[in-house]
Amino acid sequence: MSLYCSVGSPDTDLSDAQLKELLVESLSKVGPRNRVLAVPPDQSREHSRAGDLTRYTWEHYRDKFKAVLPAIGTHTPMRPDQITHMFGNMPQELFRVHNWRTDIETLGELPASFIREQSEGKLNYTWPAQVNKLISQGGFDLILSIGQVVPHEVIGMANHAKNILIGTGGREGINRSHYLGAVYGMERIMGRAENPVRNVLNLACEKFLRHIPIVYAQTVVGRGKNGGLAVRGLYIGDDLECFLKASELSLKVNFEMLDEPIKKAVVFLDPKEFHSTWIGNKAVYRTRMALADGAELIILAPGVKEFGEDKGIDILIRKYGYRGTPATLKVVNENADLAADLSAAAHLIHASSEGRFTIRWCPGELSQNEIESVGFEYGDLTRMAAKYDPAKLRHGYNKVGGEEIFFVANPGLGLWAHRSRFESTTPVAAAAHAV
Repeated sequence: MSLYCSVGSPDTDLSDAQLKELLVESLSKVGPRNRVLAVPPDQSREHSRAGDLTRYTWEHYRDKFKAVLPAIGTHTPMRPDQITHMFGNMPQELFRVHNWRTDIETLGELPASFIREQSEGKLNYTWPAQVNKLISQGGFDLILSIGQVVPHEVIGMANHAKNILIGTGGREGINRSHYLGAVYGMERIMGRAENPVRNVLNLACEKFLRHIPIVYAQTVVGRGKNGGLAVRGLYIGDDLECFLKASELSLKVNFEMLDEPIKKAVVFLDPKEFHSTWIGNKAVYRTRMALADGAELIILAPGVKEFGEDKGIDILIRKYGYRGTPATLKVVNENADLAADLSAAAHLIHASSEGRFTIRWCPGELSQNEIESVGFEYGDLTRMAAKYDPAKLRHGYNKVGGEEIFFVANPGLGLWAHRSRFESTTPVAAAAHAV
């Protein structure tokens, strides 16, 4: 097993030229390849720089580069304009669409006893290792899985095997992994590279993916000095080591520990990236451990027009709403439709405040009635964006009309918490930087 690239620090700022050079050097170490498939994320992870890395890979291999399979999971397929925006001048015909309901092969199954152990006795089902058929049957001699390692609500730290087993996974694998994370507890998982959901994916990777020629290219991205983005690290390899090194750096770059809980937070969702509450509720996941009891979270979401990216999930969100863990577990037990779509149930749990703080959505294309019907408070986007102008706010604490607010320009870049949420001995608390 090999680590082809391990470059990064909290102060590193890789240029485009350096990023390309490091990638090409790594691909040269991998050796000649004749059929290459790239598996990057979609536009909701545009800041990962996966679009550039995919294009550099295409430029390197040219006619040996056969396809791109965006790891969209349950997300809406990318539109041609989104592909061009993220991947530049790459030919559109190279891009394939993953259908999580129909395009999958089950490579094997982890036993219920393992899931029971990982869930502390709360769950008793098997877990199928499912991937898109292009991964398992496409005849590729290199599958380059590209993405960003950053704190994540379901898996603790995003990427590595998640990009393949969830991003190109199937209905049962996605549903059951998400529900395991929700039942175990999101706040026990976020920011931790080792956790029950990651343990499931790692074991499945070891048992069922060893014969597939996967190489992982993973970035760590943070805020730059000028308010823009900076690539703090690039880690490329074919085993777990590259992920663990990237996770260690990500905790230093992306996790902010606050001395005091936040009483009011304002989060902006870039309309190019966020079109649904399914993705946009990162605003809730990533800030919840920093919010005080009774706090208010205001989400400015000009591009949000739906709840679920998947039509079936959108229906379930509208039907059951974000009502908290006890209510969601109850309706799962009582309703076959939600029980059959456990990733939706997990999302309803993850995005609830559990009655601890107010979530005020200010969407561009959802009505007040729609927002309030699923359990959120509503805010008028025009009025709220005028009061809390994202163009004028800086990251962190700001004074607006004598009121102190904490502003987050992109929740996908980090995780925020106050110290009372962690014991001083936890790996997360030790690695996080203070604000």
